Amino acid sequence: MNLNRRDFLQSSTAALFTGTLLKSLTASPSKASAQRSMKLDLSCGRIGVKADQRQAIDYAHQYGFEAVVPDAGYLGKLSDSQLNELKAEMKEKNLVFSAAGMPVDFRKTDEIFKQGLARLPQNSAALQRAGVTRTGTWLMPTHAELTYNQNFKQHTRRLKQISQVLADHGLRFGLEYVGPKTLWSSKMFPFIHSLPEARELIAAIDVQGVGLILDSWHWYTAHETRDDLLNLTNADIVAVDLNDAPAGLEIDQQLDQQRELPMATGVIDLATFLNTLNQLKYDGPVRAEPFNAALRKMPADQAVAATAAAMKKAVALIQ
Repeated sequence: MNLNRRDFLQSSTAALFTGTLLKSLTASPSKASAQRSMKLDLSCGRIGVKADQRQAIDYAHQYGFEAVVPDAGYLGKLSDSQLNELKAEMKEKNLVFSAAGMPVDFRKTDEIFKQGLARLPQNSAALQRAGVTRTGTWLMPTHAELTYNQNFKQHTRRLKQISQVLADHGLRFGLEYVGPKTLWSSKMFPFIHSLPEARELIAAIDVQGVGLILDSWHWYTAHETRDDLLNLTNADIVAVDLNDAPAGLEIDQQLDQQRELPMATGVIDLATFLNTLNQLKYDGPVRAEPFNAALRKMPADQAVAATAAAMKKAVALIQ
């Protein structure tokens, strides 16, 4: 099971998804696709769509995505012939697997962590067998009991063990920092919530293949700029999330569970974000993760269609 902040935190009411916004997301696929290496990725779970691996592949093909999130549980049950057929079908549909979720819960007790770690080799082997090369997770930016230093040491120790298993199976491991002040200041001890801090943790883990999951939302709420991104290389970035923010709020008032699809409001400078990544020759998946209540209430096909339109409109910004 892939853990996410929606499950980890108490759910909150997201911004409304208006009919005007839906109408604005009817842009056709961009010619900019020839100028970029990043791939439009469909992550059904991130937009509230319940779909198994087969359904996700069908949605991705139907609505013009170029990558789809792999399901290790499903892939691990396929015979060699079934897996080969699936790979051939995806190639025919111009689809590749993107980044899988990392299933180990490293945020709670040692016992829970060890139980998850024991299951990780099987999960990782299923992904490796299917040709998946990327996986990732997110970092909780606050803690009620552990100081920053104590939390940093625990994260380093646990994530190093996870990273070594993943590396043994040819999997790059992305870590996503979470930027909103409303979240990192919500408990006694703030933790990693910026790009420089995340890079310090990656350096401390010191395992080949560990890098970043970048999110336009967290880049924005961390008050970061193009210059922060220019300190990176393609090799530093495992996956990218693309979101916009509700209008009418100061940066430090933004709430993590209330976002918008890319290009919905123009609050986040996605042109700078995407063009800088393109300048770095980033060649991995880029996916929407809007945590938008109204989007989640849509029929599945409509939610996928709206997401596809938003993503295509965003990558049209690439020059």
